[in-house]
Amino acid sequence: MAHILDIKTAGKPLNEAEKALIMVHGRGGSAQDILSLSQYLNVEDYALLAPQATNGSWYPYSFIAPVEQNEPWLSSAVETISKTVEKVVAEGIKPENIYFFGFSQGACLKLEFLARNAQKFGGAAAIIGGVIGEKINRENYKGDFAQTPIFLGTSNPDFHVPVERVYATANIFKEMNADVTEKVYQNFGHSINQEEIELANSLIFV
Repeated sequence: MAHILDIKTAGKPLNEAEKALIMVHGRGGSAQDILSLSQYLNVEDYALLAPQATNGSWYPYSFIAPVEQNEPWLSSAVETISKTVEKVVAEGIKPENIYFFGFSQGACLKLEFLARNAQKFGGAAAIIGGVIGEKINRENYKGDFAQTPIFLGTSNPDFHVPVERVYATANIFKEMNADVTEKVYQNFGHSINQEEIELANSLIFV
């Protein structure tokens, strides 16, 4: 009932890189899928790490289902992201040089991890995601992002992620002193568009 730690890597070797990008795939996706997106990002000098969800899914139900329904997979998934960060830090890369990219279920997981562990990171791009839970438990979220740039891109409507949760997530991150940019595309669908890639590059990977 827990994820096996399985981190795929690409880009520069961790021990040679000054920056690291942790990429988190969506439900039914794979670490290799999300790593392939890096070719469109300005991350040529980064170490790239992508944890693989056991059985291809980070947690079984919707991210807005009651949290207990997604346990113990959800806690294990958050721990997987935490261990990936620890692996990067252990190689001497400081948190302010650690970046994040996530899509869909991976964006939700990454945002949940960040909100629970706010500090000065390099930046994060989340495409179609929000913090997790039927109701938002604000008490879980502590720390100060110290103006870490965060980009939230989404479609309205989106079958999996209500735009209201994206707005609520943006507000929480702003309260926690992140430099948040949100962009809502009308009827775009559940995918990543070219402008989102360009915004991630101009806001985060600069």
